[in-house]
Amino acid sequence: MKVLVTGHRGYIGSVMVPILLQAGHAVQGLDSGLYRRCAYAPGGVSAQVPAQEKDIRDVRPSDLTGFDAVIHLAALSNDPLSNLDPEVTYAINHKGAVRVATAAKAAGVTRFLFASSCSNYGLSGADLIDENGALNPVSAYGHSKVRAEHDIAALGDADFAPVFLRPATAYGLSPMLRFDIVLNNLVAWAVTQNVIHMKSDGTPWRPIVHIRDISSAFLAALEAPSERVHNQAFNVGQTEHNYQIRQIAEVVAATVPGCRLEYADDAGPDPRSYRVDFSKIARVLPAFRPQWDVVAGAKELFEAYTGSGLTLSDFEGPRYQRISHIRQLLETETIDSSLRWPEAVLPARASA
Repeated sequence: MKVLVTGHRGYIGSVMVPILLQAGHAVQGLDSGLYRRCAYAPGGVSAQVPAQEKDIRDVRPSDLTGFDAVIHLAALSNDPLSNLDPEVTYAINHKGAVRVATAAKAAGVTRFLFASSCSNYGLSGADLIDENGALNPVSAYGHSKVRAEHDIAALGDADFAPVFLRPATAYGLSPMLRFDIVLNNLVAWAVTQNVIHMKSDGTPWRPIVHIRDISSAFLAALEAPSERVHNQAFNVGQTEHNYQIRQIAEVVAATVPGCRLEYADDAGPDPRSYRVDFSKIARVLPAFRPQWDVVAGAKELFEAYTGSGLTLSDFEGPRYQRISHIRQLLETETIDSSLRWPEAVLPARASA
């Protein structure tokens, strides 16, 4: 298939594109370049594919003509960042996503894979929740994904198949690494400070999934018969990989020699707590065969961090923390308050 990936230069996209290429698909990208300064050399080199450097809020049908499928990853991608300016979050994650889907349908694209999130479930407690469970987001990020799913689903018809993939909390090594997600962050603390610093009391439940397994799920949904996935949601992960945050920390402690576990003085429960049932994706998309678990993921990160001499200033600085990076760009007026680049820095045409 000829596939367009939005957000192809992001944390997940830079891992997903090579997997799609290896599977034989012709891949192009579309990305605003918001994180163009955030490459992490130990995570490898991003695959170079033909690409448009463009904000999704400006996408038109002509940008998507000739593609069989669109994988929409581009978004403001975590809860703290989404709360920085909720209106901008909704403009990008909700209205921007619907704009891309609408343009894709108008351009004759037949399959639209939307990167949603298990954050949609928000506060659901200790009982397992599946795709039919109540959506109870607790942040602008979660609300924006729920709204986008609702409006994109309304576009589905015999010629246009939306598919909604809701990954668990991601982890793993990437050419565009993030340190602001739980396992990546805990291993970084352990490696650089010999301490696993817990900002909550560790009791909330959270499912986690490696970004390579997320990418494999998108590939399975891309290649599945349309009738199997049309206008359906799929949780992406494994049911046995629901953990309390403190259990993840214990795995890190067993992986990184000489570190200790400590809790912040004001540590309390994180309001986001959910356990997710992932049986549907295993049943409906048998081509999705996840390969990673938290032990292997912690080891991968530990080896990369120690091999590169990671320091506290590296992982706590603005380069690899999405909200800190955006704040720096805003403070230096590199981007405007709507998170757009000045016209002077945008290319006049698509880049390879």
